[in-house]
Amino acid sequence: MPILEALAALKPEMREWRRDIHAHPEIGYEEVRTSGLVAEKLESWGIEVHRGLGKTGVVGVLRGRHPGNRSIGLRADMDALPMPELNDFAHRSTNPHAMHACGHDGHTAMLLGTAKHLAATRDFAGTVHFIFQPAEEGLTGALAMIEDGLFQRFPCDAVYGLHNQPTLPLGIVAIRPGTVLAAVDYFSIKLKGRSSHAAAPHLGLDPLPGATQLYSALQSLVSRRMNPHSTAVLSIGQFHAGTSDIVLPEVVEMRGTIRTLTPENRKQMDELFHTMVQGTGAAHGLELQLDYRRSYPPTINTPEQSALAREAATAVVGEEGIKDDLPSLTAGEDFSYMLQASPGGAFLLLGQAGADGSHAVPVHNGRYDFNDDLLPIGASCFVGIVEKELSRGQSAIG
Repeated sequence: MPILEALAALKPEMREWRRDIHAHPEIGYEEVRTSGLVAEKLESWGIEVHRGLGKTGVVGVLRGRHPGNRSIGLRADMDALPMPELNDFAHRSTNPHAMHACGHDGHTAMLLGTAKHLAATRDFAGTVHFIFQPAEEGLTGALAMIEDGLFQRFPCDAVYGLHNQPTLPLGIVAIRPGTVLAAVDYFSIKLKGRSSHAAAPHLGLDPLPGATQLYSALQSLVSRRMNPHSTAVLSIGQFHAGTSDIVLPEVVEMRGTIRTLTPENRKQMDELFHTMVQGTGAAHGLELQLDYRRSYPPTINTPEQSALAREAATAVVGEEGIKDDLPSLTAGEDFSYMLQASPGGAFLLLGQAGADGSHAVPVHNGRYDFNDDLLPIGASCFVGIVEKELSRGQSAIG
């Protein structure tokens, strides 16, 4: 596997950074220590640093040794999840309420390795923006950076991001044009009745029958109302009601998420969902409070940048290491906001499962850990993208 020799040599440093970040996780918009570490490293390598975009985001600006007017962005997410860690290795989380269970520690270390290497060589024409983003985990940190003027202050002709993928073997890179990840919407439903003694339900208005009927009915939206060839997921992750065995609850609350791959399916699920929730609440005489929040749009790779990223990754992992037929996933990514706001870009998925079965624990699991062997692979892909996008004497795209 032809990983860049300089980045292979940087692996011990990247591993040290990664494990330090893993041991000190910070959730969205609280990445003070992490962003401080990032800024300090970038400044030490002579990279121009800008702090505070999207509250705790950091942007490093590096100009090449050769003249050029193109600029690109490379993005890594920095935040952890609000969950306890179940691992017992030396670099486990020191915060009982937070854990890097999605590999953002690894993404940050990879981009730092990329920045250190490019700062030493600068063998490109144009400008690279290293975008270290906060609050990816459901808190739309990418959008916050954009609203803070990310692309006005640091214009990008294209943006690139990547993510580890425990379901793929180490050395495999999934990259293709089109929809890679789903649109993400969230909902909260409150059905309010009237509390009463459990021995006299006729004196109250029990919201549980309506809520349980709604729960079951919502499961039919995908299976009975959507085209079977469409991809849609509706999941209810929280169902709360009552405080006592002998008191009928006043309120039932349900919270969940809807995932779709196309704007048309997203609109259809939105309309079907609202009709069913409102109709069920009215049928049971319940007061309804519905909060439906559209979050990430679909993550859609543009054709030109997908082809360029594929070429760069092929130079690292070989043609046999490229997977261009991975189906669209129903996970979401707020890098999608950056893709929407840029002329082009691509998002790569990098396999991290070892041949011995290690590092195959899924993300958002308390026993997950990032595979440090992926660090030089991801950094080499990033460097290859820069060298191809900002080739001396020519425009890489368009």
